[in-house]
Amino acid sequence: MDQALSLPVAVVLVAVIIAAFTDVRSFKIYNALTLPLLVSGLVYHGMVGGSGSLLLSVLGMLFGFFIPFLLFLAGGMGGGDVKLMAGVGAWLGLPMTYYVFVGASLAAGLYALALMVAHKRVGETWVNLKILWYRVVAVGRHLGAEDTVETEVRRDDRRQRLVPFAAMVAVGLVATLVWLLLLTPDTAVIRR
Repeated sequence: MDQALSLPVAVVLVAVIIAAFTDVRSFKIYNALTLPLLVSGLVYHGMVGGSGSLLLSVLGMLFGFFIPFLLFLAGGMGGGDVKLMAGVGAWLGLPMTYYVFVGASLAAGLYALALMVAHKRVGETWVNLKILWYRVVAVGRHLGAEDTVETEVRRDDRRQRLVPFAAMVAVGLVATLVWLLLLTPDTAVIRR
């Protein structure tokens, strides 16, 4: 690798590693990390890249917020995860944020499947998936429920039940970077 990572990629990499650490440790992603990440990404792109870069940053932030927010409303994701993805989107812009989210979602799905099998919760998970489906169908009437992620975090067996999504975002980011480096080694998003 003859050139260093771009500033946006480096900032996001550091942020998601910090978020992954706190999420794995305490199932918490702090506003002191996510909100400055979001604002600084927008400011950076507005000042350095001009209006085109700012537009991609805003679109990345909106995508990073909106899709996880739907999962948050259904009770399947925490608010810190939503803000983290919005901050990632503000720094990386729309195309990269999409790839990171897909990678993180695939990693989270595999992690959840491993938890489900390892702790023999296949039946319980099936019931929870049906409940989630009913919530999606009834989104106009009941947007939230009392069994949100925040309630689950307080349970003693939370390590057997929850996916620390910030860690999955870190996996998704690294997988995206590796994928882009292998397929297109001269990608401008990754390099200066």
